[in-house]
Amino acid sequence: MASTAGLVARFAAVGVVVLFGSAALIAVAARRAGADEAIEAATQVTWVTARDVVEPRLDAAVVAGDPVALAAFNQAMRAYVLQGALVRVKLWDADGRVIYSDEPRLEGRTYALNGVEQTALREQRTASEVSDLGKPENQFEIAYGTLLEVYAGVRASTGQPLLFEAYFRYHAVKQAGAAAWRRFAPPALGALLVLQLVQIPLAWSLARQLRRRQRERESLLRHAVDASNAERRRIAGDLHDGVVQRLTGITYALDATRLGTPDDARRAEVIAHAATEMRNSIGELRTLLVDIYPPNLAEEGLPSALAELASGLERAGIHVELDTDYADALNPVIAGLLFRTAQEVLRNITEHSHAQHVEITLMVREGQVRLIIDDDGRGFDEAELATRTEDGHFGLRALSNLITDASGTLVVRSAPAAGTRVEAEVPIT
Repeated sequence: MASTAGLVARFAAVGVVVLFGSAALIAVAARRAGADEAIEAATQVTWVTARDVVEPRLDAAVVAGDPVALAAFNQAMRAYVLQGALVRVKLWDADGRVIYSDEPRLEGRTYALNGVEQTALREQRTASEVSDLGKPENQFEIAYGTLLEVYAGVRASTGQPLLFEAYFRYHAVKQAGAAAWRRFAPPALGALLVLQLVQIPLAWSLARQLRRRQRERESLLRHAVDASNAERRRIAGDLHDGVVQRLTGITYALDATRLGTPDDARRAEVIAHAATEMRNSIGELRTLLVDIYPPNLAEEGLPSALAELASGLERAGIHVELDTDYADALNPVIAGLLFRTAQEVLRNITEHSHAQHVEITLMVREGQVRLIIDDDGRGFDEAELATRTEDGHFGLRALSNLITDASGTLVVRSAPAAGTRVEAEVPIT
């Protein structure tokens, strides 16, 4: 797994990429918003100009192209309209004839109106589009470069519908977009930068937690492997020192009886002893089977499994008192964890405590399930528990880690010659 610094560096790198990507998106959005705002402003200017300046001067003489009337109209346009970014105006009739333009060479010429222009004229509303400098009617605007054309439908005093067209420098639209970018970019990028700087400490903390969890999982895995190896060694030792030795002794005794000529009493004694040893061996094998393949907790429940463990202690000559609440419906994971805890504790009692009496209590209270095991054995010094990894307590310590991961607690209380008490408590959910 990568180091904490590596994880944070990757996070920061991704954050920088996101920051630049966001900056690009903000730039595009801000420029587009600024451009849209500039186009809307040009449209409003054209509408106001058409209604307040152009329409009141559209008498019959202007529509008819009277030179004196057009001269007066041109003077008004240059005085009140042609200024700033507005560089060209045209007045069209429905047939596409240019009635007036501040470029006099266009006056009287006829060009086909496109769909946008026809709609604005017919519906007496505004519309806009970027100029096409390749069109014949725009031949005198090439020197201005890209322009924004805004149309407004107007009516002459005779009621005739006409089209007023205003040309704005598109550079002004671009400037408005850039201004919007400059206005919105600093606070937006500043907020993103602050967010990135705030996230880095959080990412560092999360990465450290992730590393810690990884180390804990690796430690638990090592514990599980070590516990499994110790369990295999214990089972092999139990088989060799117990069942195998007993069966070997029975074999020798039966062979001696078969080859010798003992009397009937001696033969009966050997057979009775062999039967006793066989029963003891079967009991030990049952105990080992429970260790190797524990009861099906999901079907039989934890109380039944604890009773099976208790019977193993009874066969070893230890008196057991078992008191269990109704706990058959426990979560299988929690039941399995408590079963393994009881199994480890009772194994330690059998092998190390020299106890004569054991009490096993299982209770369910207020969302918690508690397992308590008391014995009257020789006990031990609690200060030595951390160092006793070879005498059976290693497995219990590994179980303690698993119980802690399940939000539970495992407490071991003991003293020399005072017995041992083990309490495991785990939330039911």
